[in-house]
Amino acid sequence: MRSSFSPRRYLMCPPTHFRVTYSINPWMDPTKPVDLALALAQWEDLRDRYRALGHTVEVLEPRPDLPDMVFAANGATVVDGRVLGARFAHPERTAEAAVHREWFHSHGWDEADVREPVHINEGEGDFAVTDSWLLAGRGFRSSPLSHPEAQEFFGRPVIGLDLIDPRYYHLDTALCVLAGDEVMYYPDAFSPGSRAVLARLFPDAIVAEEADAAAFGLNAVSDGHHVLLPQAALGLCDPLRDRGYEPVGMDLSELLKGGGSVKCCTMELRSAD
Repeated sequence: MRSSFSPRRYLMCPPTHFRVTYSINPWMDPTKPVDLALALAQWEDLRDRYRALGHTVEVLEPRPDLPDMVFAANGATVVDGRVLGARFAHPERTAEAAVHREWFHSHGWDEADVREPVHINEGEGDFAVTDSWLLAGRGFRSSPLSHPEAQEFFGRPVIGLDLIDPRYYHLDTALCVLAGDEVMYYPDAFSPGSRAVLARLFPDAIVAEEADAAAFGLNAVSDGHHVLLPQAALGLCDPLRDRGYEPVGMDLSELLKGGGSVKCCTMELRSAD
């Protein structure tokens, strides 16, 4: 697919209070200290890069008691101006959901367009939006029951995908939507049946190698032309260029200590068409 840039609107939350004092995914090790100044500088570089590329970045105020709020993508999923909030699997992050809902209520969203979910979902961590489908991860965090809930709310067909490798505990660590119905993904993160579904739906997808997946290279954000991804995922750069995309390497190594990178830090605020 020929890439096509369009300006986006994103929500981010600075890592002012970021720390790793518990472990709820395989990347988190409380014995490894976090360089908070470096984490903030890396986050600011990502925010500034978005703005330099012509995107709007809204900023969510962080809370001292919620160190993972920097991973703003987990707080909700926004499609066609409608907001399906999150319901977190782990108690350490539970309070983030209400903070996100309050942000939407105070920034112009109608109450009817902001839904508090019944079932566990972790926002864009496990929901990925293509032109035709809402891809939905399950297996480690989000409940399979969240999939029909999202389909009913958004009125979009949901494709459930089973994650089987705990390193790739959210869909956005194993798959990235590039533009339209074009994606890149790491097959070994998915069950055999889900790999077959992905191959059927996306026969021309970019298929990542293990080294690039392990560098969190699929935790990336595309605006239809630029693809911002961890700079260590070098093996994805040539395939992206071959498709007409411009890879933009980012260093978010300090935030990777919490199990997140470019996409985890970025919620897309998709307006109604």
